[in-house]
Amino acid sequence: MLAGSVTAVGLGTSSPAQALVPQATTGIRHKWVRADGVEVFYREAGPADAPTLLLLHGFANSSFYFRHLMPQLADRFRLIAPDLPSFGFTQIPAERNYAYKFDSLSRTIAAFVDALELKRYVLYVFDYGAPVGWDLALTYPDRVAGIISQNGNAYIEGLRPEAWNPLRSYWASPSPDKREPIRARMSLDGVRAAYFHGVADPSNIEPESYTLDAAILARPGNAELQIDLKLDYNRNIARYPLYQDFFRRQQPRLLAIWGKRDPFFGPEGAEAFRRDIPATRIVLLDTGHFALETEGDMIGDEIRHFLLD
Repeated sequence: MLAGSVTAVGLGTSSPAQALVPQATTGIRHKWVRADGVEVFYREAGPADAPTLLLLHGFANSSFYFRHLMPQLADRFRLIAPDLPSFGFTQIPAERNYAYKFDSLSRTIAAFVDALELKRYVLYVFDYGAPVGWDLALTYPDRVAGIISQNGNAYIEGLRPEAWNPLRSYWASPSPDKREPIRARMSLDGVRAAYFHGVADPSNIEPESYTLDAAILARPGNAELQIDLKLDYNRNIARYPLYQDFFRRQQPRLLAIWGKRDPFFGPEGAEAFRRDIPATRIVLLDTGHFALETEGDMIGDEIRHFLLD
């Protein structure tokens, strides 16, 4: 259970999570804070003195990804979801000369948690949010009260070859012609295809999600920054042994909840956590990469039960 956590008195496990959330606590607040010379935008919900969940989004989305999860859990937890640099509404002054690499993203988020004086939190990591979260855990290991990995990979086994082999070719020889297929995936059609992949009924996905992502990617110069960031992703894979060593040493409570039809990170990535954290709880969902879009209620219930157990 979380340090400073609440007890689960009165929580009926069979009731829909939304029915448990008083309306007065469901509002999401929208804020900015300066950290690492960056104006970091973040969403916040829940009481300021409640146990904290730090929600780290992935590519190509933003804190908007958590728009339904946050009200679902705001009766018991303080939820904080920043936009990573070059995503969402986080603003980087031109004079900052920001290097768009994962080291920089991780450094900015470490400065962000310091700016908010967050001393203890559960990490929710998804996609790009995983290496940023793992780096944060290495920087402040004693602040991690638990981990929720939703398609947040840390193992070679989780990398689907059909998705990653083209990127490996790009990493080995980042020629201009190899950037074009990556750029194509950043169009509205490409982003929508990533959302729909592995989803039985795409009509369950709100069009605001992929439309906002594509609009942000379409900002002048952003696609090139994102391609450069993908070039740097190999850095995260090289750090997998460091992350796995953290898991073995610290033995954090971990919930791996995974869209098993994810075209990028297969369910083997979820199962691999048990190699280093034997008590890992694994939940495989019949959906794709952006699992919150189609299985948000179930994920919220699993998180609630995991944290209040």
